[in-house]
Amino acid sequence: MTKVKTAAEAVSHIRDDAVVAVNSSSGLCCPDAVLKAMGERFDAYGSPKNLTMIHPIAAGDMFGTKGIDHIAKPGMLSKVLGGSYPSGPSSAEAPLVWGLISANEIAAYNVPSGIIFDMLREAASKRPGVLTKVGMDTFADPALDGCAMNDAARQQAIVKHIDFEGEDWLFFPTVVPDVAIIRGSTADERGNLTFENEGAYLGAMEMALAAHNNGGLVIAQAKRIAQSGSLKPHDVRVPGILVDFVVEEPEQLQTTATVYDPAISGELFRPLDSFRTTGFDVGKVIARRVAQELKKGWAVNIGFGISANVPRIFIEEGCHGDVTWVIEQGAVGGVPLLDFKFGCSANAEAFVASPHQFSYFQAGGFDASLLSFLQIDRNGSVNVSKLSVCPHVTAGSGGFVDITTRAKRIVFSGYFSAGAKFELLDGKLKIIKQGKVAKLVDEVEQVSFSGKRAVAQGQQVRYVTERCVMDLTKDGLLVSEIAPGLDLQRDILDQADIDLKVADDLKVMDGALFQPDLIGLEL
Repeated sequence: MTKVKTAAEAVSHIRDDAVVAVNSSSGLCCPDAVLKAMGERFDAYGSPKNLTMIHPIAAGDMFGTKGIDHIAKPGMLSKVLGGSYPSGPSSAEAPLVWGLISANEIAAYNVPSGIIFDMLREAASKRPGVLTKVGMDTFADPALDGCAMNDAARQQAIVKHIDFEGEDWLFFPTVVPDVAIIRGSTADERGNLTFENEGAYLGAMEMALAAHNNGGLVIAQAKRIAQSGSLKPHDVRVPGILVDFVVEEPEQLQTTATVYDPAISGELFRPLDSFRTTGFDVGKVIARRVAQELKKGWAVNIGFGISANVPRIFIEEGCHGDVTWVIEQGAVGGVPLLDFKFGCSANAEAFVASPHQFSYFQAGGFDASLLSFLQIDRNGSVNVSKLSVCPHVTAGSGGFVDITTRAKRIVFSGYFSAGAKFELLDGKLKIIKQGKVAKLVDEVEQVSFSGKRAVAQGQQVRYVTERCVMDLTKDGLLVSEIAPGLDLQRDILDQADIDLKVADDLKVMDGALFQPDLIGLEL
């Protein structure tokens, strides 16, 4: 008997008050047609209503895949536990879900992505919850925000401290999904699901297990339907025994604003010279300096922002392959893509499920992480997850907290201040206009990374900006390098809202970084 249904038929089985898990990363693997049908059913019948949504990474984007915005309607949505949320430029209209969050019409939580995947795995095994050190001393800690994004969420705690064998842990009770909505490339009539055109698996299997094992419903969206028994068993990532309904959607995008790129799914390997390299500007100077921090043979995680350009530096310097890039969506190796295709890699060596990737990250199994910052405070703590003046500019923390919890080495990169104007001339940096907004502040708006905890754990933390390089010490931030052409007092110390210490052997950053020619990168 076929499991193939229309989207409308499939979502008619979703009950009011259901807990619904969605497997997505912005546009990547987003089951958008099913979410759209849910919103249309609510408009027509007022049901399903009062839903709790769980999405470990953002469900949808601001560039053609509405995702959670299909169901971001008063009365339909009551609670969201998200690792991240749809985000985009401040000049664009905010996603509808942000309006509900700001108006306290839903209880919204920003939970580290890896923790949500862990919660789903615990639900699948019918265990009580997640006991973890991930998130301690950050916004996920109930001593700070407890993951709450608004007042409505603060009334319903989802995490607490617990003593276990004499140690302090965070405990996240399991949230059991009644419905799992996943997506792949091909489904057969029995519900077996393959991912040959996808750029990741994310947590499709774990999500399906969590719903199925607890008597719930699993809906799988796919681009095409195959005859029963025609799929190769090694290709099937979610078996049909876990899937209740299959929805065909031939027009589904591969990822954000991308119909299909075979290099994203590993079906074609692009020549290295086909990848766009960054033009010579101050952002490239920062990315070059970050590249100098790495060693041959390392496995290196990268995040969104300036650090995402480091793989392109490696390509143009002839060093591609000297390190292996690993990203939270599950790609290992290859070339991580830029802008809002971030989360995908072309020419990847392997795809692993995101829950496994996060186990690798949470235990510090990799060599270094390259991440961005919005703010840095006097203790070296970093905010990447909250910007109250324009909330939808940041997606939340995503996997940032999982990644930084036990990372051996972290290199944060970004501009020293916001709004400054520069000129690069003769291997020197000239500041035409100082920034209006300081990024080095007495206290960050939200603690996404705890500097104090990093010092206590012996993590190596460095901050690279266009003006200087700083290191985290037990006494705070230490300026260890300065850009050529700058005045230490005027251009660095006076532009921070905190006191910075200066190394006795203060060095000048490599002048080659500030020239358009290759820097001769050697690892």
